Amino acid sequence: MIGKMGATVFVQPLDLVKNRMQLSGQGSKAREYKTSFHAVASILRNEGIGGIYTGLSAGLLRQATYTTTRLGIYTVLFERMSKADGTPPNFFMKALIGMTAGATGAFIGTPAEVALIRMTADGRLPPDQRRGYTNVFNALIRITREEGVTTLWRGYIPTMARAVVVNAAQLASYSQSKQALLDSGYFRDDILCHFCASMISGLVTTAASMPVDIVKTRIQNMRMIDGKPEYRNGLDVLVKVIRKEGFFSLWKGFTPYYARLGPHTVLTFIFLEQMNKFYKIYFLDS
Repeated sequence: MIGKMGATVFVQPLDLVKNRMQLSGQGSKAREYKTSFHAVASILRNEGIGGIYTGLSAGLLRQATYTTTRLGIYTVLFERMSKADGTPPNFFMKALIGMTAGATGAFIGTPAEVALIRMTADGRLPPDQRRGYTNVFNALIRITREEGVTTLWRGYIPTMARAVVVNAAQLASYSQSKQALLDSGYFRDDILCHFCASMISGLVTTAASMPVDIVKTRIQNMRMIDGKPEYRNGLDVLVKVIRKEGFFSLWKGFTPYYARLGPHTVLTFIFLEQMNKFYKIYFLDS
């Protein structure tokens, strides 16, 4: 958990840019940012270097809640599903455990996610329209007081869905990519193959999960207009984004999202492959 929170300090700017890109041009308005690089330059110019780290406290709390829950549940389920002789669960059971743990962790982490989305979005608004949360705890208290405690879990369904999609897409695309690379005859089952397969997996996972992610971002940031929410549900978000902003707007913020998810995918699978190799050498062959 400490490692994940430490990594958050470095990836927080990517989260901020991704969220700003996903909200840019909302409701058929002109896009504030043409590209991710334009977004970074604009944020630095208008909000200063500190603006890049807006919402850091919420990002840290998200990791503390989401990661702790996910790893805890994964560990418990993994041990329960392992056989008495210590044999671990098969691939599909591991995938199911991962998706279950990810979805549960996402639900627990939703309040921090809502705070993060709102805090990172604030700087793009005129001063009189900003929420002005000073930190994540101020955000959680004010959201509860001003909008009700259930608002803390607004968008929990797409948040959980994204966690399931990310876990499923990572595992399936990595397995397929690795097999395709090995079948090509140009790769052996070594770290280069694992690196290339995981880079491909990161791309596929980013592409697969971004439409769900933009739904989550728009719902968690939405305001009430004349007593009615901007969006009725996730499907309404998708329909309005496609109709008013274009089909490919579902992948706004692709670059910072992939920059954040890609290295994580690479490290995850290279570490996993090395652990499997170690297990086979020292346990199965001994």
